[in-house]
Formats: sequence, structure tokens, C-alpha cells
Amino acid sequence: MSHPPPRAGKEGGLPAQAPAGQVQRRAPLCPAPCGRPGPAQSWPRGQRRAGRRMPVLGALKRPVLLRAEINVSLVALAVAAVASRLWGLAGPRAVVFDEVYYGQFVSLYVKRIFFVDDSGPPLGHALLALGGYLGGFDGNFLWNRIGAEYTMNVPVWSLRLLPAVAGALCVPLAYQILVELRFSHCAALGAALLILLENSLITQSRLMLLESILIFFILLAVLSYLKFCNSQKRSPFSATWWFWLLLTGVACSCAVGVKYMGLFTYVLLLVIAGIHFWHLIGDQALSKVSVLCHLLARGLALVVIPVAMYLSFFYLHLTLLYRSGPHDQIMTSAFQASLEGGLARITQGQPLEIAYGSQITLRNVLGKPMPCWLHSHKNTYPIRYENGRGSSHQQQVTCYPFKDVNNWWIVKDPGTQQLVVSNPPRPIRHGHIVQLVHGITTRYLNTHDVAAPLSPHAQEVSCYIDYNISMPAQNLWRVEIVNRESDADVWKTILSEVRFVHVNTSAMLKLSGVALPDWGYRQLEVVGEKLSKGYHQSMLWNVEEHRYGKSQEQKEREVELHSPTQIDISKNLSFMAKFTELQWKILTLKNEDTEHKYSSSPLAWITMDTNIVYWLHPASGAQIHLIGNMLIWTSANAATLAYLCLFLWYLLRRRRRICDVPEDVWWAWVFAGGLCVGGWAANYLPFFLMEKTLFLYHYLPALTFQILLIPVVLQHLNDHFCRSQLSKHMFQALIVAWFSSVYLTYRTFSPLTYGEPPLSPAELRALRWKESWDILIRKH
Repeated sequence: MSHPPPRAGKEGGLPAQAPAGQVQRRAPLCPAPCGRPGPAQSWPRGQRRAGRRMPVLGALKRPVLLRAEINVSLVALAVAAVASRLWGLAGPRAVVFDEVYYGQFVSLYVKRIFFVDDSGPPLGHALLALGGYLGGFDGNFLWNRIGAEYTMNVPVWSLRLLPAVAGALCVPLAYQILVELRFSHCAALGAALLILLENSLITQSRLMLLESILIFFILLAVLSYLKFCNSQKRSPFSATWWFWLLLTGVACSCAVGVKYMGLFTYVLLLVIAGIHFWHLIGDQALSKVSVLCHLLARGLALVVIPVAMYLSFFYLHLTLLYRSGPHDQIMTSAFQASLEGGLARITQGQPLEIAYGSQITLRNVLGKPMPCWLHSHKNTYPIRYENGRGSSHQQQVTCYPFKDVNNWWIVKDPGTQQLVVSNPPRPIRHGHIVQLVHGITTRYLNTHDVAAPLSPHAQEVSCYIDYNISMPAQNLWRVEIVNRESDADVWKTILSEVRFVHVNTSAMLKLSGVALPDWGYRQLEVVGEKLSKGYHQSMLWNVEEHRYGKSQEQKEREVELHSPTQIDISKNLSFMAKFTELQWKILTLKNEDTEHKYSSSPLAWITMDTNIVYWLHPASGAQIHLIGNMLIWTSANAATLAYLCLFLWYLLRRRRRICDVPEDVWWAWVFAGGLCVGGWAANYLPFFLMEKTLFLYHYLPALTFQILLIPVVLQHLNDHFCRSQLSKHMFQALIVAWFSSVYLTYRTFSPLTYGEPPLSPAELRALRWKESWDILIRKH
């Protein structure tokens, strides 16, 4: 048996042999500079040992090399996308469509003034405000008219930069999504080019709007989940696996944080993740502990982290916006008091505990149809109403939506005639009986068995006037603290939500919300509601302004009611209390939806039967429209229809045990379609259930998923329906011609996308491809 010779130069082997006729010499360790031993000198023995013990020195002798693979196509796409979105970004230098809406919030953000936007969470507004902040915007601009010229202090380019960058990044994201779906480079390139050349996406991303940011986070979430799925096959629980899983949750939370429309894609990914985990459970190669770890990891990344990040968006919002603003009135008194200025300036010196003799204003907790305070004035109910019913002719009690001296009431102890706070004060607790005396007229809050003016099923509430008839006063009320921690709780300013139960009839003081006729000055009706289940907010009241009364005489008391309070007590709400209230307001606050000229129904979006005129130059006639690339929209609908037909055909034939495509191709086809068609349906169909004003731009996230489906269907047709080389070449030639037409359509409508150059009336008429499109043509 022969053995291989020992390797030369390696430890444990023999030294390399010199060729015959040559003398073997040991090479020097290194050149001998000044002061160093050369070949003729020997290193000290200790130094030779140290050299062998320090392999790092050997590594330093070799250069450190980094190799990187650059996808030139992807880089070129990204550069083209940035150029298409950022070219001429500062023009037009005027307010374009919904910039008039979002610009108001940017100004409020820059000035740190609190606001509420019922359209969604605060992240999108914060990102737009970040652009303004980086551009040095001071927030001073009056956002009151579309087309208004921006003043020089408004950094238009900076305000529009972030949406433009987000829109540009959608192009390489589309490419990467098709790659992760295991489709060819050509299919991925096609998806990216379609996103690049879609006019509506370009228009929306070049303005200070939120749709491009939303679509960016949606595509980032989809890409991250696909990369996570592919990492799952190679190396579960690796650093890469964790990175993409966590990024999926982060991107989903950001999408929801920009607009609630992001919730549609988030739910879609949760469903897909649930299906994948269900298959994971059936994998017998995994232990129970491993399956549990997979479940916990997905729960952490896809549920816990998104919820935590969503809360952090509101925390940032409430931390930055600490000043009182125009939207304070819709919030509770406690929330308003936590803001700097506004109500906080009024309530800063108020006593905390309500006592007998306290002077208070009572705000209805519901705040609908508008915030209002319990109010009375000297006018009485008419003897007879318009419908012929009679009234008590007592003093009117209403709910008034403005601050007024007639909103003040004095909390009186029924057992005494004293209208001032004793020393020490006697606090009022849950269940105590009180009388409420109107501060200016000194009449008692009263109710009796007389029908309310506009709510005949309820009792009339009034301030009692003694007409010396057989209708005695019934003015005792029991204080019930709804948000109490115990039955011994004290009634507190701002913090306590109370209801007043009439002792004689058990009716509860309630805001009906109906506006009284002219004799009631259109103020809101207050009634005594007998039949009540639970604690509806219309029956709840909280003390907003409060002082300890010191004047027994009426004239002195009237002066006192006009005076500010002086005792310093701060009332701070926790973050969770603020978040809960603000979130509830966002979800329940409904602006009066009026029919907009450019509003449309979801049915009109699919075929793009509508468009939106975003901006019109007052002189040249140049204009910007939200109008899509007609060829892309039509192709997207055709691809969706083709996919559904092919899917059902394959499904029926597989039921008959006929497999037209290999198994791996079938599941790739199902997954790609589930993602693209599912994304389209999830972002489109819910709008049929919404009762709000809808616009064409609401369809853009759904359209993006449809566009991703086009190259999926084209590659499938090329690979599995074109049998011969000739048919493949012909089909590919048709695709090239189709892409050329897409580009020509993009170029044709680019003047309406970028707002320049101005077009003549004849050119504008030529762009009206559909009669339903509103192309503005000036008459000269």
C-alpha cells in the first residue's frame, strides 16, 4: 500500500526538498530594515516563539478584501425612479389638492399644537412634518385655498421630498418582490418598469400626500415577509431569519400608522402567516418545542411589536404636540387641562374636590353633536309648543356650546341655605344628595312629570319658578360617580364623570342632542331620561371649571363668577388614558361628509372612469391630474381575470387528477396569486362597505398589487403555453411591443403628471380618452 507523501511546508510534514543540484536555503522572514536582523542574523529564541503564538500578525500581512455583487439593473431602476419622482419637485409652487389638508397638520406639528385628524393615525403627518422641519419651515402659512401660491418661507421641495423618495423606492421593492417569489429576472424587471411608468403613482408621490408612503411600507412588509419565508427554508432562527421577520412587523405597523388602509395588507399577511404556520405544525420533523418557538417568534414579531410601535406613534404625537389648539373642544376636560394653554390656563388654579358651596361649570362628556355646558337663562319655555302641547312655563335649561357666565352653578346642601364653602370644606361623595342653583338667576335645577319640548318621551328639565300653583319644586339630585374606585370616592374636578339622578322620579339628567327652535336660541335640549340602561355618555357630566364660593350676597357672587381662580393644582393624565381617548375620538369622530366634485364610487376605479384635477395654472392652463396609465390599468384587469380563470381551470383539472404544471410551479402560482390577487381584493373590496367620501387615490394600493400580477401571468403564459420556440419568440415580441406602448402612454400623459409643459386646447382634447374624464380646457 502506498501512502501519499507528506505535504511540504506544513506543520508535521517534511521540509520542502530542493531540486537536484541546488542548495536549499531558508527564505528570510522579512526584509531587514535598519535595526532589524536580516538573513545573516538570527532572531532571539523568545521572539521566534512569540511570532508563532501570534497568528494575527500573519493575517495582517494579507490585505482584507470585500467582494460585493451589484445588480446593475436594479441600480438603474432605482436611479430612474428617483429621477422620475424628484424631477422638478418644487413645481408647481402652489397648493395642490389635498396639500391644503395635510399642510394644516404640518404647520400645527411644527408649532407643537395639538390636533385630531379623523382620517387616521399620526405617523403620516409626523413624517410630512419632518420634511418641513428639516427644510426650516416655521409653520406660518395659511392653508385655506387650493392653488394659493406658497410664500418664500415654505420649503416646498423639502415638504414633498419624503413622499417622492418613498414613491421612488417602490420601484426596486417591486423588483425584489418578484425575485423572492422565484420568478425570472425579466418578470421582476417588468414589474419594476410598470411601477416606474404608472402616471398615477408618479403624480401621487410628487406631492405632499400620504399614499406613496403608505404603498412603500406595504411593499416593504410584503418583501420582508417573502424574504423571511425563504430564510425559513434555509436557516430558521438565524440572524437573517429574525431580521426579516421583525422588519415585517415593523413595516406593517408603519403602514397602519400612516393610514388605516394599511390594516388591509397587515391582515392579509397575518392570514398568510397563519396558513404557513398551520403547515409548519404538520411537519413531523419539528419537535413540539420547536413549533412553540416558531409560534412565539411570530407572535412577538407580527403582533406584539406592531402594537408596541403603534402605541409609540401616539406617544410621539402626544409628546410633541403639548400646546392647546383648535381641536381641544372635542376632547374631555381632563385631556384639555393636560395641554399647555387653553383650558389648562383657566383650570390651573382650581380646587380638586367639589364641596358644598362650590361654584362649577358642568360639561357633557359625550361632546356630540358638539361640546356643550349645562346652561340656563331668564327666558322660559313657551306656554304651548308648535304641536299644541303645553309646557311648565319654567325657566329654560339647555346645553350651550360656548363659554358663558350663565354656565355657572352652585352646589348646595339641601339641609342649609348657605351658598358658600364652609371652613373646612365639606367634600361631596358618591351618593350624596345635592341641589344645583343657577349662579346668575339663583333658581334651582328641577324636573317633573312634564314632557320635554322635543323629546316627549322624556321629562322637561328647568329652573324652578314658583308660580304659586299646585306644582311644587322637585330639585333634589343624587350624585353618582360612574368612574369611581369605591363608594366613598369624592367628586373631583375634571377627573370624575358623574350622573345626576332625580330623587323624586329617578330620571337622569341627559343631553338629547336636539337643537331647540328659535325660542331656545338653537341651543341643545336637556331632558330627564327615566328609561336608561347602562351609562351612556350623554348622561355623564364632569366639572370643568371650579372655585370655592366665598360670597353669600348675590351681587358679590356675580362678580365672583366672573373672576379667575387662584389655587394651583395640576391634573395630569397618564399616556394610556390620553391614548385611549384620542384613539376613540379618531375612530368615532365623523366630519360632515359632503359630496365632492371629484368623489367617485369604487366601481369607477377599476376601469378608471374618473380622474381628479389636482391643480390648474391660473394663466397658462398647465394642469396636474390624478390619471393613470390607461394601458397598465387595462392590462392589470386582464391579468387578474386571466389568473382567476387559469386558477379555477387548474383547480378543476387537479380535482380530476390531471396536473397540467409541475407541483412546484403550481404552488408558486398559488402563492403569487394569493399574494397579488389577495392584496388587490383586500385593498379594494372594503371600500364598498364604507360610508365616506371616496376618491380615485384610494385605489392605488390595490392597483399596485394588480401591477405585480401582470408579469406573473405573462411569464406563466410564456413558460407553459408557448410550446415551440417560434411561439415563444412571437409572444416575447408582443410583450416588447406592449411595453413600448406602455412607455408611449406614459409620455403622452406626462404633461398632466408633471404639470408641464402647458398644452393647447387641441392637445388637451386629444387626451380625453374617456368622456367621463374632466380635462379642463380654457375658452379663449
